[in-house]
Amino acid sequence: MKTLLRLTLVAGVFAVVGLALTPLFAQDGPPQGGPQMRRMGPGGPGFRPGPGGPFGEIGLPLRELELTDAQREQVRTVMQSHGAAFKEIGDRMRTAREALDTAVTADTLDEAAVRAKAADVATVEADAAVLRAKVHQEVFSLLTAEQQAKARELKAQRQQRMKQRGDRIRERGAERRERGNRAALQG
Repeated sequence: MKTLLRLTLVAGVFAVVGLALTPLFAQDGPPQGGPQMRRMGPGGPGFRPGPGGPFGEIGLPLRELELTDAQREQVRTVMQSHGAAFKEIGDRMRTAREALDTAVTADTLDEAAVRAKAADVATVEADAAVLRAKVHQEVFSLLTAEQQAKARELKAQRQQRMKQRGDRIRERGAERRERGNRAALQG
């Protein structure tokens, strides 16, 4: 039970952090060779515009794909057309997470209630993933074949960097545990 709850909570935290930190057009300056683009995000909790990585909330490194002005406008139109859906998902996400937190921190444990609220969170996360996938597909179809290939390459590079970072973190943890074990044997 505790492991399942922890996994659910960790997955939820990662989902919220991932959604909150990856807005579509979070850029500090104008793209190279193009006009300044406003920061755009669908709005709502979990989908706030702000600083993020090169990959937007729909999983595409749009800043690095050298979009034409026409493509930028098409992407903007797609995002705006789904703005209400993103807001609705964000509101549902916040409500579901608050309900889960209330169940988890209740004075008495009601395992069925915690499971039900965790399932509600999972349902909203699934709905959010489907919405992101739909928008991703719409935007991806606006890209040229070369831009699509570059997006795939950048995604593979990003995944490799993330894997290497995880490996380094695990190695450092193992080293710390080993030092702790040696210190405990000496002390």
